Amino acid sequence: MLEWADRAGRFLENLLLGLLLAGMTVLACTQIFLRDFGFGSLLWGDEAVRLMVLWIAMVAGVAAAREDRHISIDVLSRFLPPYLQIAAKLLVELFAGIVCFALSWFSWGMVRLAMEDGDKLLIDQPAWVLQMVLPVAFFLMGWRYLVWVVRRMWQLNGRPPA
Repeated sequence: MLEWADRAGRFLENLLLGLLLAGMTVLACTQIFLRDFGFGSLLWGDEAVRLMVLWIAMVAGVAAAREDRHISIDVLSRFLPPYLQIAAKLLVELFAGIVCFALSWFSWGMVRLAMEDGDKLLIDQPAWVLQMVLPVAFFLMGWRYLVWVVRRMWQLNGRPPA
């Protein structure tokens, strides 16, 4: 069951990334075409492209956390023995998980304020709906880092990671 959920999550993340990238590319090219040929532009086009960049960044962050492939500066671990390399990764992933959960909490506060204030994006859409990607993605990244922490603890105890 967990394997199926993992495969479904991977498929949905990859599908969403592909759709967002294709949509952003088409919309940006449409905006350029309209402006170059004197047709003006779509009123909501530039804002939509900026929102798509935000969504792509957040969904890609979730996918990177899934694979433990976030950008990292790894200077010391190559000099550490294998046991301490695992311990260092555990501490880094624990810290990253805590930071992600904190960012999720604070971005939820931002979304809640947008709900209360009735903020609008893309001409007349509620801003909070489009901003929900922030707390959800940060929560998912935090969750995935905690899963990595558990895997590292298993490795430290000599058990293979699940």
